[in-house]
Amino acid sequence: MNAIPDVLEARDANLSMAESAYRQVRDKLITLEIKPGAPINEGTLATELSIGRTPLREALKRLERDHLVVSYPRRGTFATMVDITELAQISDIRLSLEPLAARRAAEGATPAARDELRRLAESITELDAGSSDPRALMRFDIAVHRAIYHAAGNEHLEDVLIRYDNLAVRIWFLVLNKLPHVSGHVTEHAELLHAIIDGDAERAAKLTHQHVTDFEQSIRTVL
Repeated sequence: MNAIPDVLEARDANLSMAESAYRQVRDKLITLEIKPGAPINEGTLATELSIGRTPLREALKRLERDHLVVSYPRRGTFATMVDITELAQISDIRLSLEPLAARRAAEGATPAARDELRRLAESITELDAGSSDPRALMRFDIAVHRAIYHAAGNEHLEDVLIRYDNLAVRIWFLVLNKLPHVSGHVTEHAELLHAIIDGDAERAAKLTHQHVTDFEQSIRTVL
């Protein structure tokens, strides 16, 4: 399976082992590479990711706070189930905060952050979206959202939005095979990214609100 686009790797290059473990396991959980309800085998996962048991355990503690894993005494740690009934609550929060992040990014993103967004927009434009694997396309969606949150320049807002986007993405991956091709959902990000790059805060907020609304409506069509 392809990794989330390399455009974000430079920003993540100096992570601690615990942070690297957290992000790698988190992404396996939200894309359902680790299946909902599956047991977490620490030894196997540590070997697969080439990380030690200690940073992995630190990562799992954080992931439990994110509601992505759950631990039971004497039973072990498991990936949480995906609760589709939470969709409305998750969307409600995202509809308030995602446009805010897009607006803040358009208004105050640093030159480096705008360059990152520009590279992502170029990558999306170059995609052969019609023939691409839907799972790989959704990884572009994840990358775009995270880049916008970072560009907003508010670490607290970024942290909250990543957590709720993770929960939304899990729902998306759960029903991905039932949905029409997701290429339009991903390629429409190019327009949003250019609005942010150009500093058009109103347009960026409007496009983001529509994107989140369309996401929820798409999910509901197959429930």
